[in-house]
Amino acid sequence: MSKVLVVDDQEAVRMALKVLLEINDLEVLTALTPEDALAFVRSEDVGVVVQDMNFSQDQTSGREGAELFRQIRKLDPDLPVLLMTAWASLESAVALVREGAADYFTKPWDDGKLVRSVQNLLQLRRLHDENVRLRAQTRRARDDLAHRYDLRGLVYASPEMQQVVALAVQVAASDVPVLVTGPNGSGKEKIAEIVQANSRRKAGPFVKVNAGGLPDELLEAELFGAEPGAYTGSAKLRVGRFEAAHGGTLFLDEIANLSSAGQAKLLRVLQSGEFERLGSSQTKKADFRLISATNADLKAMIRAGTFREDLFFRINVIELAIPALADRPDDILPMAEQFLSAHANEPASPPSLAPAARAALLAHDWPGNVRELQNRIQRACVVSPSGAIQPADLGLDDGSGARKAEPAAAVESAPDDRATLEAALDRAQGVVSRAAAELGLSRQAFYRRMERHGIVMERRQRR
Repeated sequence: MSKVLVVDDQEAVRMALKVLLEINDLEVLTALTPEDALAFVRSEDVGVVVQDMNFSQDQTSGREGAELFRQIRKLDPDLPVLLMTAWASLESAVALVREGAADYFTKPWDDGKLVRSVQNLLQLRRLHDENVRLRAQTRRARDDLAHRYDLRGLVYASPEMQQVVALAVQVAASDVPVLVTGPNGSGKEKIAEIVQANSRRKAGPFVKVNAGGLPDELLEAELFGAEPGAYTGSAKLRVGRFEAAHGGTLFLDEIANLSSAGQAKLLRVLQSGEFERLGSSQTKKADFRLISATNADLKAMIRAGTFREDLFFRINVIELAIPALADRPDDILPMAEQFLSAHANEPASPPSLAPAARAALLAHDWPGNVRELQNRIQRACVVSPSGAIQPADLGLDDGSGARKAEPAAAVESAPDDRATLEAALDRAQGVVSRAAAELGLSRQAFYRRMERHGIVMERRQRR
C-alpha cells in the first residue's frame, strides 16, 4: 500500500497525525524538513502528502510551504498534497489549491474529515497508478501490433481502439464475415482495410460498395453486373462487384440501406456463392470475403421488420464495434498531429497546434467523429499555413468548442473540487463524456473545472 507522508516541523503535530492515520490502518512516513520530505518522495512509494504551510524559519507567510508544494509537483505532478495551515497563511493555501493542491485543513483539524480525505486520495492514487499501468500496457500492445501487422497507417492511443484493432487483426486470418459498426465518420472503412490487409486474401482485390449511395435498380446492377440492354441505358457489359471481388474482399458499406429485395438476393449469394448478372440466366460463382459496415442498430431494425434476421446472422459472425471519437479522447491529439502532417503545405514542417487549439480539440463533442477532425485540421492548414494553429483556425470557440450556457442552478450545485473530478475520471477510465454525465455536467463544463484545478488531459494521455 502507498504511504502517507506527513511533513511538519512540530514534533507534537507529526506524532498526532502519525497516530491518527496509523490507527486507521494507514502506513505513515514523517519528515521534519522540506528537504527530508523531498527525499522521501524520490525514494518511497508515497501516495499522499500531508504538509504544513509554515516551517521554523517562516511561521506566517507560508512561503516555505508553497515552495515545498511546488517542488513536489515537479517531482510527481499527480501526487495528491493536503495542506495544513494556520489562519495566518490561509490565503496562501487557497492559492495553492488553485495550483493543484488536493485540499487544505486548518489547525486544529477535524480528525474524521482528515482521515476520510486521505483515504479517498489514496484510492484515487491507486486508480491513477492502475491507469498508468494500463496505458503503458496499451502502448506496448499497440507497438507490438504495428510491428507484426499492417495497420494501414491507423494512429490511435486509446485502450478502446486497441481492443478493436487487436480483434481486427485476430479475425483477419480467418475467412468469416465481419460486421463493422460505429457512428458516421468513426473510421469503419479503415478497420475494414486492416482486416483485408492482414488476411490470406490481401493479394486479391479489395472492392468497396456504398449501399446507401445508389437507388435499388442501380445498386443491383452494381453488385450483380448486367448484360448489354439489361436495363435502359446499359449499352455494354457491366461486371458486378461480386464478380470483381472474386478471390478477395468485398466491403459493403451502409448495409442497413439495402432494400428487402436486395437483402434477399445478397443472402442467396452469401449462402451459395452463386449469382446471375441482370439480363442473364447464366449462373456465376464468386469466392469473396464479406466485410459489412453500418451506423444503424440492425437489431432494432430486425424488431421493426426492416432487416432480415437470417441475413444479420450471416454477416455478423464477428462484430467490430468502433466507439465514437468523444468516447476515446486519447486518440484526438495523435490523429490531429497525423492530419497536420498529411494536409500541411510543407509536410516536413507542418504548423503546430497552439495550447488553446489543443484544449479546443479535446473539449469539442465531435459529432462528425474522425471525419470531422480531419476536415477541421485540413481547414486550419488552409487558413493558417504557418505558425501556431489557434481555435478560430479550426472553426472552434476559444478552447471549448460550441459552448452553451449552463443553467445557474446547475452551476451552483455542480461539484467543483479536484478530488471529485479525478475520481469521476478514474471511474470512467479517462472518458470525459462519461465522467461529466455521472456528475450531471456538460463535457465543456467538466473541462472548465479540469482547467480550474490543473487536471491536464493531454498529460494523462501521454502515459
